[in-house]
Amino acid sequence: MSGKDDYYNRSKQQGYRARSAYKLKQLDEEADLLAPGDTVVDLGAAPGGWLQVAAEEVGEGGTVVGVDLQRIEDLDEGDVETIRGDMTEERTRHYLREAVGEAGADVVASDMAPNMTGEYSLDHARSVHLARQALDTADELLATGGDFVVKVFQGEDLDAFRDDVSESFQYVRTVSPPASRDASSEVYLVAKGYTTSPVAEGERIEVTVEEEGDEGDGIAYVDGYTLFVDADVGETL
Repeated sequence: MSGKDDYYNRSKQQGYRARSAYKLKQLDEEADLLAPGDTVVDLGAAPGGWLQVAAEEVGEGGTVVGVDLQRIEDLDEGDVETIRGDMTEERTRHYLREAVGEAGADVVASDMAPNMTGEYSLDHARSVHLARQALDTADELLATGGDFVVKVFQGEDLDAFRDDVSESFQYVRTVSPPASRDASSEVYLVAKGYTTSPVAEGERIEVTVEEEGDEGDGIAYVDGYTLFVDADVGETL
């Protein structure tokens, strides 16, 4: 039996519902994703292996929320809430927002995979589609500075999707955890440091120009962000 197949036996011996639990453990070791007290959202959470790992890591002070189309059997670990539903539907997203709370999630994780057809390009395209849905959910739920991890199959659309993820995070890396099967084309994008604009689209705020830029424009600061404006130092806009 190979070392990769051995993860199945280990999961049974250690009480995890799926061998995929070790993938999250390895991703956490690699990228420092989970911390005590965190709020974690697991998309495509059935049967619950990632929920178990997340609950162990965040502890009693943390919150773990899992969503899946399939029913997830109750877990013994920590504060775990499960939602049965389609994350693309507003009803499910409403429940997710309520479970996460106004402070937002520290981590949004997705181990979702499409139903496999055996046609490589189609399976890849479907996995990217699911990953984009997960990214949309992360954009809605993550707190500033939060992290995102998502499974996607390798293929021609991977680089473009990674570029899209990079627009909202401080950095993104591609990780292939040892627990992934040798024959699998799956990789995980691990995105750290979710960034949000200090100004919502259409919102107007008042700022004071504090410095002059190299090009003669004014510089103002809002919530750690730098804004360049057409005004002189000392002006309030």
